[in-house]
Amino acid sequence: MTIDTAVASPALHDDPAPLPQPRGPLTAALLAALVRDPHRSLDLRHLLWSGEPATALADEDLQLALWLAYELHYRGLAGVDEGWEWHPELLWARARWEDQLLAGLELAVPHPTDLGVDDVVRELVALADADGGPSLAKHLMRDADVEQLREFLVHRSIYHLKEADPHSWGIPRLSGRVKGALITIQADEYGGGVPAGMHAQLFRTLMQDWGVDSAYGSHVDHVPGLTLLGTNVMSLFGLHRRWRGALVGHLTAIEMSSSTPNARYARGHRRLGGGEAAARFFDEHVVADAVHEQIALHDLAAGFARVEPAFAGDVVFGARCAAHTDALLAEHVIAAWEAGRSSLRTAEVAA
Repeated sequence: MTIDTAVASPALHDDPAPLPQPRGPLTAALLAALVRDPHRSLDLRHLLWSGEPATALADEDLQLALWLAYELHYRGLAGVDEGWEWHPELLWARARWEDQLLAGLELAVPHPTDLGVDDVVRELVALADADGGPSLAKHLMRDADVEQLREFLVHRSIYHLKEADPHSWGIPRLSGRVKGALITIQADEYGGGVPAGMHAQLFRTLMQDWGVDSAYGSHVDHVPGLTLLGTNVMSLFGLHRRWRGALVGHLTAIEMSSSTPNARYARGHRRLGGGEAAARFFDEHVVADAVHEQIALHDLAAGFARVEPAFAGDVVFGARCAAHTDALLAEHVIAAWEAGRSSLRTAEVAA
């Protein structure tokens, strides 16, 4: 598909995400409910997903429903009353979608138990060192054309325009040195308090350099469920104290596997003629994440496993979920490109 190149003017404030088109009966019913008054009596027991756990991770209808429900906790949704954020009927429905997402994750990703601190460190290092499956970073460095790079930015915009926010839910759920390690990492993600240095803003600058619409949430209709899955998993782990260990592991996996891919993305960006100012997004991750890797592994992940050993297995599970969701999206994107088609979906694909 052709990406809209009407670039939004530089902004340091995000408006609520626009409402997308439905992708099935669940999101059709959900979107119809969200434009109603949440303070009136509503029965949302019909908001159920009837699929099987084995298909949950890639299901367009389920992933969009979760993204909509989670987005109420971030920038909100355009035209949707903020009373929906904690609507008890919607939370009831969302809990069932989350159960199905977790069932799908646990089918795809081994969830270990009875791990010690050394086991956690060993597993995380092995995961970071693994080099299986297709590499988006290598393709973008060597072979991608401009349209493919733009598609890549569209996929990544779903997370990077709110980069670090899902993991920041972990701050009030941790304490002591483990909390300090997370805050150290997050402070860099937020540019040390300087808005123009926030990683989300650096990504917006990168999008604008390539003529891609950088308005928050503007590409939700364009991306497949596998793209929404990555952010949904972060939100699931972040919004539930029960999954704080998985959130720690998820962030650690990202920090430990970021420097090398971002160096490759930077080379691809420059090979295709991208600007130096825009390359700062990639360059910043190469430098910062090389430091974050050690903090995340030893102070955050190992530190958490040390003080909460009953949840040490969750740390590895969260890291494996991060790696698995990234691999699923990479496989989808590269398969599409190798077949000579776009990796995006058209906005007209609906229920």
